[in-house]
Amino acid sequence: MIELIGHVLVLIGLVVSAVLVFWFKDLLAAALAAGLFSFLISLEFYILQAPDVAISQAAIGAGLTTAIFIIGIRATGRYEEGGS
Repeated sequence: MIELIGHVLVLIGLVVSAVLVFWFKDLLAAALAAGLFSFLISLEFYILQAPDVAISQAAIGAGLTTAIFIIGIRATGRYEEGGS
């Protein structure tokens, strides 16, 4: 029962962080929400007893990719243009 609650909480967090990535106009906040999404995916892999995949997802997905996004945002503009 406890494992089911953990799965449900992580899945709710995944949906919320995915919506936040889409909703934010501040690109830095969107990159951090994407990093949160990657971290929650690695947590779900760990819960599903795949620690090797969880470690690689945490290192590459949550760590390196988020850092590259932040460096790219710093080199360009932080806010999305409001064109339609």
